[in-house]
Amino acid sequence: MTGPGGPVSGAGDDAARPVPGPEPSSPVPTFGDRFLARAREHGRLCVGIDPHPGLLRDWGLPVDVSGLREFSRRCVEAIADEACLVKPQVAFYEAFGSAGFAVLEETLAALRGTGALVVADAKRGDIGSTMAGYARAWTDPASPLRADAVTVSPYLGVGSLAPVVEAGERTGTGVIILAATSNPEGPQVQGADAGGRSVAQDVVDRVSALNAAAVARGGAGTVGVVVGATVTDPPRLDEVGGVVLMPGVGAQGGTAADVRRIAGAAERLVSPNISRGVLAAGPDVDALRAAARDAGALFR
Repeated sequence: MTGPGGPVSGAGDDAARPVPGPEPSSPVPTFGDRFLARAREHGRLCVGIDPHPGLLRDWGLPVDVSGLREFSRRCVEAIADEACLVKPQVAFYEAFGSAGFAVLEETLAALRGTGALVVADAKRGDIGSTMAGYARAWTDPASPLRADAVTVSPYLGVGSLAPVVEAGERTGTGVIILAATSNPEGPQVQGADAGGRSVAQDVVDRVSALNAAAVARGGAGTVGVVVGATVTDPPRLDEVGGVVLMPGVGAQGGTAADVRRIAGAAERLVSPNISRGVLAAGPDVDALRAAARDAGALFR
């Protein structure tokens, strides 16, 4: 006879025969750790899937759901094996209503099947049960919209994002928080003083605290930030401890040198995002693939 922790003496012939206990559950890998693993094989590039109407027309596709679907299909085929992260821009799918969301679900499923890490660029942000609803949509393994990471907005306070951060910790889904964005309007809010540091730095510092446990064990955490490559007074990223999505490279003027300057000691966690420069090579799949490969060669 045995108890839950092993054999119990005086229990007959079975007393000396230990019974193994339950296997300890393995921790869910963080998004940061999964990013680092994929980056070792594929480099650190992020490529966006941005099916805006002008680009659909440039590709000779109709500005309707059929064009959206074909654009997305070609992007998946061309880009998935050439990038570390693939980032569908949710707004361009949402513009077509439920039919557009259906195409987004198809695209997310196709990307998951390739092994690429998928960032849903949704920029959601709210409080309480509403934020929990967004968390279920983008992180729940049973959701057709589930992604490897989702972008979120901290305008209601980083603490308001707790439901999605907690869901990300449970499921290994990345939560990438806007900190210092590449648009020219950003500094008005992001550069404002927040107790002796910028709002952007405050966001980064709070993310560092959320990732501290993962960093202490030698890894990278689930929570990341968005910091643009064109930001003139960027937050310090040395201790961020999570993935840094860095838009603004290429068409917006950011360079590989800008990426290195802003990244500092966090360079291995920085994923430069190049979308327009790659997508302009379409609609030919081989040309798209070559453009993604050339862009990725800068960030290996």
